[in-house]
Amino acid sequence: MNRRNALAGTAVAIAATLATSAWAQSQHEHHHMHGAPLDNLAAAAADCSAKGQACLAHCLVLLGNGDKVMAECAQSVSQTIALCNALQSLAAQKSPLVAALAKVTLEACQSCEKECRKHEQHAQCKACAESCVACIKECKAALA
Repeated sequence: MNRRNALAGTAVAIAATLATSAWAQSQHEHHHMHGAPLDNLAAAAADCSAKGQACLAHCLVLLGNGDKVMAECAQSVSQTIALCNALQSLAAQKSPLVAALAKVTLEACQSCEKECRKHEQHAQCKACAESCVACIKECKAALA
């Protein structure tokens, strides 16, 4: 009877070890897929949105003063803000929709950066363009 108990105890210990090992591996894979990369993406999207808000406010002031050159910049940054806000939210939730939205946000950020570079003499536009570059980098990392 002692031998059976010893074998049963050993089997239980091996099963527990295997289960713990499998759980630890799954947690590592989950963190690798959804941890720091998505945290970085959420932070970049948040920064891009914040810098975009400042750029849009500046564009609206200039548009109000009759500077119609800023219209395309305002439109581009407005779209980018909307997408970055959504991307930040989905990345923070570790949503399976992140990749799809990152692709669209990447495109919007590229367009926004291009438009803001035309107005780099304005600090807000320059900061927005630079935050778009950072968001583009994180979007590409999320899509890799």
